[in-house]
Amino acid sequence: MATGWANEGAVQEQIDATVEDAIKRARSQLRKGPGLIHCEECEAEIPEARRQAVPGVRLCVRCQEAEDREQHAASGYNRRGSKDSQLR
Repeated sequence: MATGWANEGAVQEQIDATVEDAIKRARSQLRKGPGLIHCEECEAEIPEARRQAVPGVRLCVRCQEAEDREQHAASGYNRRGSKDSQLR
C-alpha cells in the first residue's frame, strides 16, 4: 500500500505507542501503601471492604466515580495526531 512519507507499519506503530502511553498513565495512577479511612474529598468513611480491595484507596466510591468521569472526558485527546492526518 502506498503510504506517502510514512514508513511501512507506521499506522501500527502509532497504535502501539498510543496503547503504551495509556498503560504507563494507568500504572502511574495506581496507589500503593495503606489507604485512608475517610475520603480525602468529602470526609465520608471508606468501608473496610473497599480499603482491602483497593490498596492505597483515597476516595469513597462516589468521589472516585466523579474523578473517573472527569478523567474520561479528557482522555479523548490524541496528542500524536489524528488517524486521518496520518493516512493522507
